[in-house]
This record gives sequence, structure tokens and C-alpha cells, in this order.
Amino acid sequence: MKSLLKFLSYLKVYKAYCILNVCFNALSSIFSLVSFTMIIPFLGVLFGTQERVVKPPEIINSIESVKNLFYYQISHTIESSGSAKALILICLVILISFLFRNLFRYLALYFMVPIRNGVINDIRVVINKKLLSIPIKSIEKRKKGDLLSRISNDLIEIEWSIMSTLEMLFKDPITIIIFLIALLTLSFKLTLLVIIMFPIVGFIIGYIGKQLQKDSEKVQNQMGKIMSKADEILSGIRTIKSLNISKHIHSIFSNESKKYRQLMNSLLRKKDLSSPMSEFLSTIVLVIVLLIGGTMVLNTKSEILAQEFIGFVLIFSQLIPPAKSLTSSFYSIKKGNAASKRVFEIINLKDEVNVKNSKKKIKNFNYLEFKDVHFSHENNKVLNGISFKINKGENIAIVGYSGSGKTTICDLINRLYNFDSGEVYINKERLSKYDISSVREFFGSVDQVPFLFNDTIFNNIFLGNLNAKNNDVIKAAKDSYSYNFIKKLPEEFYFNVGDKGNNLSQGEKQRICIARTLIQNPEFLILDEATSSLDADSTEYVNMAIQNIMKDRTCLIITHNLNTIKNCDKILILEKGRIVDSGTHNKLLKNSEIYSNLFEKFTNHQ
Repeated sequence: MKSLLKFLSYLKVYKAYCILNVCFNALSSIFSLVSFTMIIPFLGVLFGTQERVVKPPEIINSIESVKNLFYYQISHTIESSGSAKALILICLVILISFLFRNLFRYLALYFMVPIRNGVINDIRVVINKKLLSIPIKSIEKRKKGDLLSRISNDLIEIEWSIMSTLEMLFKDPITIIIFLIALLTLSFKLTLLVIIMFPIVGFIIGYIGKQLQKDSEKVQNQMGKIMSKADEILSGIRTIKSLNISKHIHSIFSNESKKYRQLMNSLLRKKDLSSPMSEFLSTIVLVIVLLIGGTMVLNTKSEILAQEFIGFVLIFSQLIPPAKSLTSSFYSIKKGNAASKRVFEIINLKDEVNVKNSKKKIKNFNYLEFKDVHFSHENNKVLNGISFKINKGENIAIVGYSGSGKTTICDLINRLYNFDSGEVYINKERLSKYDISSVREFFGSVDQVPFLFNDTIFNNIFLGNLNAKNNDVIKAAKDSYSYNFIKKLPEEFYFNVGDKGNNLSQGEKQRICIARTLIQNPEFLILDEATSSLDADSTEYVNMAIQNIMKDRTCLIITHNLNTIKNCDKILILEKGRIVDSGTHNKLLKNSEIYSNLFEKFTNHQ
């Protein structure tokens, strides 16, 4: 329950709506009670046993005085107009009571809507903010489908659970308390019997609820697996079809879905047991009340009249629906608690490490330096004592075989990961001392796999600088050699690139990414295999765009295309996480066997 109670803390913002909901639920319950208690005088008039009150109470200060005032009105009506008119009066009171009961019930639900939707919206926003602020490592450890399941399916469970909790807190207890007070005024002994019996019923229902929570946790985890598998299928559909393994993949998915179905069958059977069981147990209590109360009425010295006993039974029967609702809510809360645990696993993740209250920005850049940097990923050593320095205005390239740690260096500079030991400096200050947002504004990156958002070309470029003007976007498109192909598209700059930019070719996507980096106008540029996945024509345009973006900037270039780094100030050769050699292109071609082999392989593949 702790996880779900944390979510209820979000109700503080909606305190006014909660108070209004409670007030209108109370009024609804009161008028509901009034309508049902009218059966007592109705039967009294009908059978001629109605207590006559000849004098109205002087002060209205209790339930008894209100009852006596109403009975006085009935007695007066019987004497002046006859019993038939008295019955009409009682029926009018019942009708008006039901009208107000339903009006106030609607108003209670009206003010429940912003609470329900507001809390879920706030939680969804918190989760999204958390996903954007946690380290990449925390996301990589989890399957994407499972994360999506927590944001979607688990939140739906929590929504219903919170709804049930609010009903349990605000509506049902108020109804039960008001009706119990009415029962006490009719018969203390019978009401005491009801109060004793209900906790026994609650204990039995609570035991089943514990089993339900365990099953709910299994169901939520299994749904996470299904979402992960579905995401994997959609992402790898080309590979699946190419390998002709559709039947095999479908078989795996079907097995996971079958497990989910079996778990849901078990869960829903237990959940569906709650309503008939609570109703049956309540009926047992009702039968006991009928037996004992009927015996009391038959006793000539009974403290309760026949019509009052019938009224007692009728009011007690109205306690069963909120009692059933409480048990259903209890089961929903147990189920929601399992979902809330999974969501809080995300919310409780630690944010990216940033210096507390640090607003230090990178100014007057002179150099970037790695000093004996070590980095491991999932217990695998990736970088092993890396040291190098890049001065302002220099173009430095890093080359090496796949898996040697080149891209990791870029990620460490952008503070996407934290290294194990050693230090990275900008000027004389440690990189970790700078505000993380300032670091990412200072460095601009063009990656091997271009990523575009499912939006227009204009908005994708604009994301590089949220303060940019229209002319800035157009200039960036021209400088990245994107302008001509953009103008040929149906809606030009307002053409939607589709999911991950799939409405564009690979080269077009890369040029849009370069335009986005151009408009960012970074002082330090990182190019990570920016042309590795392009054909010859696309590579030519992208290389021209890269030449534009590199002007008057400090650059770190990672590439297999060794022709593009011939003029770099220095080339670092990386092997198994170590820098094994460095120098200019000509020097390394003469003195480095690794570089010579890399250059030979590149030349042969051209």
C-alpha cells in the first residue's frame, strides 16, 4: 500500500475539489437516507399504526427533534385532510429526496473528474521528466517495451485504482457512517450486531486481496515482456522477414501472450469472486438481522415497532452496495498497488549526476583534456587509461577497429556516461564541475545514425536552437546542402519526416541533422562516423555540409573514411580501449602498422 499512498500525495493540489466531492457525497447520502426512512411513516399511515405527534418540538437540535417535526406534519395532515393526503405528502418527500440525492451525486462525480484526470496527468508528466533526466545507463538496463508498459498499462491500472481509492475514502465510508447512525436511532442492539459482523466479513475479503496483489505483480511484469517483444518485432521487421523467421518469432510472441492470458484468467477469477462473495456474506448478516429483529418485533415488549423494523431492514440493505463497493475498491487498490510499485521503480531512479546548484558555464575555451580515463560498461572494460588533449581550433581524429571505444569517448565528453576513474578537463576545470546543460550546449554532435523526430523538417532543424528565427532555419538548411531537396518536397519545410525520419533517405536525414547542429552553433564539434552508412552521392553532399560546419570550430572526428582526416592536426589510434599511437596522417602512414592496415582496408573497399 505504501507505493499507492505515495500517489495519493498528488491529491494535495486538488484539495478544494476533494472537499467539494466529500460535501456533495455526504449530502447525497443524507437525502438517500431520508428517502428510505420515509417507508416507516408510510407503513405507519398505511396500517394505521403511525405515532401521533400533537405538538411540534420547540427546538430543532437533534435527529429525534427533526423526526418529531415531520411526524407532527403527518399527524396534522391526517387530522385535517385524511390519511390519503398524508401518503401523498410522504411520496412527495420521497420524490424530492431522490431528486436531490441524484443531483448531489452528479455534483460529487463532476468534481471527481478533475481529480482523477489531474492526478494521472501529473504522474505521467513526472515519469516523462524522470525518463529525460536519468542516466542513459538506467534506460539501457531495461527493455523499451517494458518501460512503455509502465507508462501506459500500469498508469491505467493506477488510474482505476486511484478512482477506487477516492471512492473508498470519500463516498462509501460517508454513506456507511450516515446509514449506521440512522440504524442506531432505530435499534442499538441490531446495529451493534451489524457492526460486529462486518469486520469478520472484511477479514475474509482481505485475505483474498493479498493473493490478488501477488497475481497483479506477475500480470504487470508479463505485460512488460509482451510490450518488449512487440517493440522488438516492429523495430526488426526487415531482419525478421529477410531471415524468414516470421513463424518462429510469432511462436515466441504467442507463448508470452499465452502466459499473460493464463495469469489474467487467474487474476480476474479472484477479482470477480469479490462481488458475489461480499454479497453472500452480507446476505448472511442480513438473514441474522431478520431472524433476531423479527423475534424482537414478535415480542410484545419490543423496543422496535414492525414498521421501524422494516425500515431498519430496508436501510441495512442499502449498506450492502457501498460495502460491496468497498470490497471491489479494495481489490482494485491491491491490483493498482502492484502497478504503482513498477512505476515508482522508475520515479525513484537517480537523476544524472550534476553539481548541486552549479550554474558554471564553459567560457573562454582553451582546451579539452582526458587524463588517465577508465570506463567500464556492464563489467566490460571499454577505456583503459585514455589521455589526450585537444586545443582550441584543432581538428583531432580518432580511428580504430570497431569496439575499440571511439564512440564511448564522445559519450563521456557529452556526459552521457560517467567514467570510473581519471578526469576530463576543460581548461583547468573538471568537466563534472560545469552545469550539465551548459556542457551539452557547448558541444555539438553529428552521429552515425541520424535521428529525426516525427515532425516537420522545420521543427526538426529548429530544435537545435529554440531561439532561432525563420531565416536562421533556412540558412542552416542551405549551409547543410539540404535546401534544394527540401524545396522539392510537397510541403517543403513543413513536410513531415515520419517516424524516425523514415520519409527521407539516409543522406537527407543526415543533412537535416547537420542543419540542426549548424543552427545550434556549437564551439566544439563532434563527428561520430557521420558518413559511414551513406552511398557515394549522399556522402559527397554530407561531406560538403561537414566542411561548412567545421569552419572555425574545434573538432573531434571519428571515422572509417581516412581520406576525410588527412588534414587533421593529429590522429589518435585507439585499440582495445588504449591510445596506441598518434600523429599526422603522413607520419602514421609511415610509422604505424595499425594505421597502414586501416588505410589499406579503406582503400580496398572504395
